[in-house]
Amino acid sequence: MTKVIEAIYSNGVLKPVEALELPEQQRVRLIVQVIAADRRRAREEAFKRLRERIARSKFSYGGPLPTRDELHERF
Repeated sequence: MTKVIEAIYSNGVLKPVEALELPEQQRVRLIVQVIAADRRRAREEAFKRLRERIARSKFSYGGPLPTRDELHERF
């Protein structure tokens, strides 16, 4: 299993920000990549702007949505 997670380093220990579904004493391989606070903040602000633009969007199809079968029609 390969999973990318974020963790916080505190008092010499890496603490995952989400639960890991691993058995106790499971050995894992870590690759540490520092996440700059400015980069994280920029990413969060970009997502916020995207959500705001989507909410303000006036795009409307107006017609009926295609069915699942129509979406997956094979020719």
